[in-house]
Amino acid sequence: MIEVIGIRFKKAGKIYYFDPGDHDIILDGYVIVETVRGIEFGKVVIASKQVDEEDVVLPLKKVIRLADEKDKMSVVENQQQSETAFQICAEKIIEHKLDMNLVEVEYTFDRNKIIFYFTADGRVDFRNLVKDLAALFKTRIELRQIGVRDEAKMLGGIGPCGRMLCCSTFLGDFEPVSIKMAKDQNLSLNPAKISGLCGRLMCCLKYENDDYETAKRTLPDLGEKVKTPFGKGKVVGMNMLERVVQIEIPEKERVIEYTLDELIDEGIIKAQATE
Repeated sequence: MIEVIGIRFKKAGKIYYFDPGDHDIILDGYVIVETVRGIEFGKVVIASKQVDEEDVVLPLKKVIRLADEKDKMSVVENQQQSETAFQICAEKIIEHKLDMNLVEVEYTFDRNKIIFYFTADGRVDFRNLVKDLAALFKTRIELRQIGVRDEAKMLGGIGPCGRMLCCSTFLGDFEPVSIKMAKDQNLSLNPAKISGLCGRLMCCLKYENDDYETAKRTLPDLGEKVKTPFGKGKVVGMNMLERVVQIEIPEKERVIEYTLDELIDEGIIKAQATE
């Protein structure tokens, strides 16, 4: 077991583990650490805890120091400089007639690099743009092409549900979402109803998917013939989340609701009809 803390560098960004060392680090505090991008300013989102070594990528880098007010001021200045750099880069994109959409500009904490995030339908030859930007800012320039889901995460917005986008508020990583999840949840397959602002399938389709998969394995299928104490019946409806099925009994000319416990107690699941 080793001691770690979890740090985020962006709101709703991915959580990275670091060695707290001898520092007295508190939850929601700020620290200075070294990453592959250089020296970075991050927020502690997971307090010090013990984890198995196989659960983290070793070797862990140690926290350099606790952030002070001067560091926080530097972050604010970087954000202000990023806004200026955004305007300049947007003008240069128009000047070079490049088919790309600038999304966000970010200075690294130590200002050794400026990262320009953009979207584009295909590959873009931005070599001349990089030369112009490097000459203006006198530092390393990186242009990084991102996807539409990353764009939504950076820009934020309000989803069809009326709430702020999950990706921009708390989702650290994007998980795979498939049309099968919408089918399993009996949702409309109309793209307009199951797509988010990014145009991709909504991330929230994943939230209840495991529960639906468990219910699907446990409950009889819709349309399946089963044996009940009242005679043979057919499954005509179900509520997977509440584990309730509706079984039509032709002989009794009625539809009976059964919970999962009742299905098991009365042997309906185990005595399913095979014909």
